[in-house]
Order: sequence, then C-alpha cells, then structure tokens
Amino acid sequence: MIDLHTHTTFSDGELIPSELVRRAEVKGYRAIGITDHVDFTNIEHVLGCVSKAKYMDDVLAIRVLPGVEITHVPPEKIAQLVAFAKTLGAEIIVVHGETPVEPVRPGTNLAAIEAGVDILAHPGFLTLEEAELAKANGVCLEITSRCGHNITNGHVVRIAKEAGAKMIVNTDTHSPKDLIDSDRAVQIAMGAGLTHEEAKRIVENNPIIK
Repeated sequence: MIDLHTHTTFSDGELIPSELVRRAEVKGYRAIGITDHVDFTNIEHVLGCVSKAKYMDDVLAIRVLPGVEITHVPPEKIAQLVAFAKTLGAEIIVVHGETPVEPVRPGTNLAAIEAGVDILAHPGFLTLEEAELAKANGVCLEITSRCGHNITNGHVVRIAKEAGAKMIVNTDTHSPKDLIDSDRAVQIAMGAGLTHEEAKRIVENNPIIK
C-alpha cells in the first residue's frame, strides 16, 4: 500500500508524524506522503516540521515523503505556491480539488493541473478537458476513501478513463481509523467503477512511487 495524502497535528490530523507512520507501517504501507494543509501563511512552518519525519527512513521499512496539500488557495495563486513548495523541498504536492462537500473556488482543478502538481485530490465533477490536461501534464487524479469527498469517485474514474489520465487511491487520513490496507484500497477503486484487474494495477503499480 502506498498512500500519498495524509494529515498530522501540523494541520487538522489527530496524530503526530511518528504515530501516523507507525500505524501505516502496521497496515503494510510501503510509502506514505505526509501532506498537511497549507496556504501562503503556514507553508514554511508545516514543511519545516513534517520534513523532520524523514528521520525514520533509515530504521523503518516504510518510505516517508514530506509534502503539502495546498488548500482553498485562490486559483490565480496556486502556481506560485506550487513553485514555492518545491523550493522548500516538498516531495509530494497535492492540491485540494473542487470537492462538492466544501466551498472550493471554481477554477481550482484547472489551476492545479496547469501547475503540474503531483496529485489533484478529490477533484469532484472535473471535466473531460481537465482530465485530458491532467494526462498531458502527468497529474494523478485521486480516488479517495474519505467519507464525503468520495461521493464523486465514480465520476472521477469514468472521466479519467475516458481521458486516459493516471489515477491513484489515497485515504486523506486525518485519524487512525482512516488508514486502510491494500485490499481495502482495491475495493474502493472497484466501488468507483474499475474492474478488479484495473483496481489492483492502480493500487500495486503506484504512478508516482515505484
């Protein structure tokens, strides 16, 4: 299992990085992205903190990737913050997509894809044109296990398949109960409309981390 969208106490998660990583290790994770919520006001603090979680890399059988989830930033400012996150050493850059359960600004999906982020999280009712651009820019479209955000998983899969865009299963973990194993990830992907073979391929052959 590889999960590249999780949160800690450095934003709205319940666990400090060490406990999050340990619980993920018990679930059989091979890699985990710690991607706390950021905007221009806190990105330096958050990345400065979560980057220290790399201290576990040489003693645990799990790869820790510090990153960010750019959240509710005006679309016109997303590319600038993506570039800044890279200079700060973010290994995974996620943008909080236009989920129908939060008032995300219209245009966020497109701005994130144009900026070439790693993952567009819970992108809601993204368009075919956006998915085609995601394919061209190498942006992964998220299939999420998170309650609420996951109500558009079926739409995301249908549009992503039509466009030939890459997909990834993530948990958007905020608490211990949110972590899943690879079997559950396959079930979530199948529930969104993928075949068993397609779901296993997406879960086992992560398009970002090999």
